[in-house]
Amino acid sequence: MNKIKALCCILIPIALAFLLNTKIGSTPPLLKFLNPFMGFWQNAENNHFLFNHKAKIKGAIDEIEIVFDDRMIPHIFAKNDHDLYLAQGYVTAMHRLWQMDFQTRFAAGRISEVVGDKAIEVDRYQRRMGMVYGAENSLKGMMADPKAKEMILAYTEGINAYIKTLSHANYPIEYKILDFKPEDWSPIKCALLLKQMSAVLAMGSDEFYMTNIMKKFGPDVTKDLFPDYPFREDPIIPVGTKWDFNPLPTPKTPESFTNAQTGDVKTKEKIEGIGSNNWALSGLKTASGYPILANDPHLDLTLPSIWYQIQLHAPGVNTYGVSLPGAPGVVIGFNGKIAWGVTNVAADVLDFYQIKFKDNSHKEYWYNNAWKPTSSRLETIKIRGAKDEIDTVYYTHHGPVVYFQKPKYARANNVPVGNALRWIAHDESNELMTFYYLNRGKNYDDYRKALTFYTAPAQNFVFASIDNDIAITPNGKFPLKWKDQGKFILDGTDKAYDWQGWIPAAQNPTVKNPPRGFVSSANQSSTDKTYPYYINWEFAPYERGKRINDRLGVMTKATADSIRLMQTDNYSIMAQNLIPALMPLVNNEQLNATQKEAYSYLTKWNKRYNANEIAASVFEIWTKRLSFDIWNDEFEVEGIPMRYPSRDRTIEMILNQPNAKWFDNVKTPAVETLSILVNEAFKYSCDSLERRFGPINKDWNWANVKQTNVPHLAKIPGFGSKILLIGGAKSTINAISETNGPSWRMVIELGKKPKGHGVYPGGQSGNPGSKFYDNMIDTWANGQLYDLFFMQTPDDKSGTIISRLKISK
Repeated sequence: MNKIKALCCILIPIALAFLLNTKIGSTPPLLKFLNPFMGFWQNAENNHFLFNHKAKIKGAIDEIEIVFDDRMIPHIFAKNDHDLYLAQGYVTAMHRLWQMDFQTRFAAGRISEVVGDKAIEVDRYQRRMGMVYGAENSLKGMMADPKAKEMILAYTEGINAYIKTLSHANYPIEYKILDFKPEDWSPIKCALLLKQMSAVLAMGSDEFYMTNIMKKFGPDVTKDLFPDYPFREDPIIPVGTKWDFNPLPTPKTPESFTNAQTGDVKTKEKIEGIGSNNWALSGLKTASGYPILANDPHLDLTLPSIWYQIQLHAPGVNTYGVSLPGAPGVVIGFNGKIAWGVTNVAADVLDFYQIKFKDNSHKEYWYNNAWKPTSSRLETIKIRGAKDEIDTVYYTHHGPVVYFQKPKYARANNVPVGNALRWIAHDESNELMTFYYLNRGKNYDDYRKALTFYTAPAQNFVFASIDNDIAITPNGKFPLKWKDQGKFILDGTDKAYDWQGWIPAAQNPTVKNPPRGFVSSANQSSTDKTYPYYINWEFAPYERGKRINDRLGVMTKATADSIRLMQTDNYSIMAQNLIPALMPLVNNEQLNATQKEAYSYLTKWNKRYNANEIAASVFEIWTKRLSFDIWNDEFEVEGIPMRYPSRDRTIEMILNQPNAKWFDNVKTPAVETLSILVNEAFKYSCDSLERRFGPINKDWNWANVKQTNVPHLAKIPGFGSKILLIGGAKSTINAISETNGPSWRMVIELGKKPKGHGVYPGGQSGNPGSKFYDNMIDTWANGQLYDLFFMQTPDDKSGTIISRLKISK
């Protein structure tokens, strides 16, 4: 008996020690995690940042001084380009290492290495979409350019220099929770980060829906309900702009175009929200006489922020703005002479081709009347706690054949089985040089030169300079296509369906100093119908762009504050268009007391999605339900995935075709009218709000219904923000939804000494234990901007400095 007790006394502590030092499911190894010398306690940041520090980095060429202001934004003063990007890599890793690591692991399909086989489908999807393949090709383009090569290698060197300073005790807390450790950075990770941004901004893909719609309804209905140009539009390049070039001939449309086939797959519709606003006002419309430029890119909101603020100063460059953690340079920002910003174009640069294989070996496919060999790429996926998985991906000349069986991963539901992906993000490119030249730009010519290096994701680059030039260019590497090429799935056997070259960069749509005195974009159509090339058949709805142009058109003597207020404008053009048509159709006599009270709120509504507006909540749910009531009976068919017609087409029908056959629900014996659907949807809206919140009270306020918040990047509980009771909606300039919205708001006043203002919903630090983790969220939520401290020397006294870091070789 004593021997058994003695054995238990030995085995139980060993078993406990093993269990407490082992990650079980989502639980971190508790002994390591709770260790007071190495665990999470070490991530509760103290005031060490208030002191001056020195560091020696083997790769540094000369001394570098980094000054941190009172929001912990680094201002780097270097004596050469190499040291500038080395220091940028070092300080970015110091604040955001886990974020950089996680994002590039996700892009590369390497999450299973950290969390085990529950992420295997995510990793397969990323590999099969060719993310690493595209990053490898991009890296070739970057490394072939001496300047880009220097940027990437120095940036990588800086990150690794920081990683070498870490012990387990000061690993970012996410490493401790997920129980893994940082690995050395490599240049391919910079390329992966840019590929991931391309994937985010490619949004969903609609050609699968459209092919099924064509098969079900025929070309006439498809053309009527899904027109190639919206009924209401206020394009980015002003209507009537003359094209000062001789266009290349457009490729001939194949005769078999309308016969394209598709597989039976459920697909993901493009989602409104991945958008943005930008604009620039000429000095003729500002109080200072110099241009003002504004930008607020709309992306998924996360903590840490997708952006990292920084100033880069070296001979030939002094630029301030936001960078992407993991890539060198400033992406959106300004210098002493120019300012620039971006919004998404939504160009059609991602197409699927149906492939005809010789047999199930997938080693040959039929193309241009001959059998062609595929190439195969072996993707080794390492899985924590299990054997490696080797996934074979077959490539045609179009690109990877993403799936041969229906995918198990919900995010991959937009990928048709047996189809090859042709995507611009797979091509060799060197976007870094665009930002290298913009960061150093002095005038319009420098801006135009910088854009020639840019491939993807296509962006509307807005520009302003102290020369009082303003411009905007929907810019990227655009395939030369026949009209509607890519609106439907393409025939992978016919050479005529291939991309037929490229629109010359100089012929991308652009406008400089238009007579109206401003340029702007909000993801709407790039041009009017006169532009000779095809970029896409559908863009974001026009309402945000229309509201921006209406306001800028009447604006005079503009200041930074008038532009700041405009960025948080909650007025809805959609409500302006629909309310007068819908309200008279509501039958008051058939409403209950709550519904009558809601109707009364709508009659007094100022059409603004302000935080405390009850009418905004009613209208939002009402119009979404009305769209469902109109289209669901015809466009929801089991096994035949389709999408609804656009908001623009729906509103056109409500306003100008009140007797359209589409209002009738074909699944009921009765004949429904627009009036019947309007009343059903209105009652549904009120009833759903009443079920959720009780009789009308302040809980019906739009902010409470919307529930805006900023979650943690990996959705770790407790690391996200509180609920932010703020206004805005996808259809307003202030395009804020639940977890998507302006990821960076910036206003730049150009002049002899430029003044910058900006904020993002987060903070500089990626450490939840730091006071700089989320210190800017309330300022962002309140629609305020910080003055950006644009330093001229390391001893500039015009701002508050809290810390300095001197790097020597």
